[in-house]
Amino acid sequence: MTMTFPDVYMSPRLLAPGGAPADLPTHEQRYGPLPYGDPVALLRTVAESGLTGRGGAAFPVYRKLASVAEAGRRTGRTPVVVANGAEGEPASCKDKTLLRLSPHLVLDGIQVAAAAVGADEAHLAVEDGASYLESALARRDDPVAVRVVRLPKRFLSGQSSALARYVGGGAALPAHQDPPVRERGVHRAPTLVQNVETLAHLGLIARYGADWFRSAGTPAQPGSALCTVHVPGREVRVVEAPFGMPLGRLLPLDGMSAVLVGGYHGTWIPAAEAAELRLDAGFLGAGVLAALPADRCGLAETARVLRYLALQSAGQCGPCLNGLPRIAAAFRTLAAPGPQGTTRDDLARWSGLVEGRGACHHPDGTVRLVRSALTTFAAELDAHAHGLCTATDATPLLPVPHEESRHA
Repeated sequence: MTMTFPDVYMSPRLLAPGGAPADLPTHEQRYGPLPYGDPVALLRTVAESGLTGRGGAAFPVYRKLASVAEAGRRTGRTPVVVANGAEGEPASCKDKTLLRLSPHLVLDGIQVAAAAVGADEAHLAVEDGASYLESALARRDDPVAVRVVRLPKRFLSGQSSALARYVGGGAALPAHQDPPVRERGVHRAPTLVQNVETLAHLGLIARYGADWFRSAGTPAQPGSALCTVHVPGREVRVVEAPFGMPLGRLLPLDGMSAVLVGGYHGTWIPAAEAAELRLDAGFLGAGVLAALPADRCGLAETARVLRYLALQSAGQCGPCLNGLPRIAAAFRTLAAPGPQGTTRDDLARWSGLVEGRGACHHPDGTVRLVRSALTTFAAELDAHAHGLCTATDATPLLPVPHEESRHA
């Protein structure tokens, strides 16, 4: 996947100017020293900033920091910080880009998070670029040592419970979390799992304060976010944009039938509807924005993704192991012009059966994609039922790794 960085729609906060990686002297010259201060004051500043997680759930960062710190005091166990740079989402490269261009900003955020929750152990989990990050760490003199963890390349490796298990020496597989990771994670200690983009924002908030952070975005959703933008015929771009920006400024909508927002656990939205939307944490998910041209088949595109998601099952519970392959196979039937029989009804029934019953949210995210496709591409569904397909170009838009699950 080729990446270029020609379009950043605000004064960049996270990405190094010019698309060149920032070494430690450049980083310190650009951002200045990193203050730690009093943890209570730091938590107050994060609360006032309104920062939410950039890993998909958009959960308030202050609440997560405070809950981990409180769990540490209650249990007497020293918290652990895990920076999540897994980015198993095939259509996203925002975290990899951030770690390549601004590694020290992420490493700053890890130190700020450790100070906020009272941690003395920290890990940076990534699929790629471990050697580069280890070199960056070797040039720093941080209060809390950070260990780089190399993750297996799987869609679910970055799920919080899978990440905590792997960092602790187990398999990178999700687990039913009761209690949750924030109370019992790595080595049974309260564990903060935070996306690397979120941590980079945290490193800036510690320097410049809540008002500065709120100077971008909207009052309800302050700040900026990194997005991976897919447009046919163009190189994949990673851009930084403030919340509230019209989607039409981030990707072209003329001649498009739909936009995928949020990634493979996201939703398809008709292009006409997307033209009325602004960048919103409620649907941003993994930060993926992909424009589907009118000459492509959204059903075929979705079927490819669903097969991949089914193969990425951890194989630990029925909804994933049995439900997702059936859903993927049924959708392949809809993606091929011809008789559909009871396939639509089967999909609706199976989607209801798997939703909310998995060890993680993998079935829920997959069902979300299915339902949005059935709605957004309803006209194409009807055409397929009559043996027709309006698409004239079979070139895939979304990247799907050519790999098989051990459960395939």
